[in-house]
Amino acid sequence: MPESIVPKQFGPPLGMYSHGMIVPAGELVVVAGQVGTKANGEVTGPDVGAQTRQAFDNVRVVLEAAGCSLRDVVRFQTFLTGADEIAGFMKAREQVFAERYPDRVYPPNTLLVVSRLVRPELLVEIEAMAVRPRRAPARKRAAVRRVPAKPAKRRRR
Repeated sequence: MPESIVPKQFGPPLGMYSHGMIVPAGELVVVAGQVGTKANGEVTGPDVGAQTRQAFDNVRVVLEAAGCSLRDVVRFQTFLTGADEIAGFMKAREQVFAERYPDRVYPPNTLLVVSRLVRPELLVEIEAMAVRPRRAPARKRAAVRRVPAKPAKRRRR
């Protein structure tokens, strides 16, 4: 389980994130930026709240396909298309995080405001990095001695 870092020189984070995390060894899972579209490519809604909830759900689906959950995320990076969208994003993230992080230990998050995303109607994009716990090593099969086949003898005529 990841452990939140709060340096003594810092106060608590200003929002729902950690200053840093210590993560047990495992396999790194990197999730490409996910946006507020359904599987068919349809944008979830015209507001940042609906798109944020959908983007987090899309991140969750990718993580689950890799054998992880949102609890395994060690870093988010969020892109918004305008500073006006920050409040709506924060409210939607709070709803998602209340369900997914009941212990209130949140992954670090970097929030960036960009001029636009790949489609103009998209307002938010969320990337994630997770660590999948190492699996127990597979059992070794019984050693089998392999002997190369002998070349076939040529017949003399």
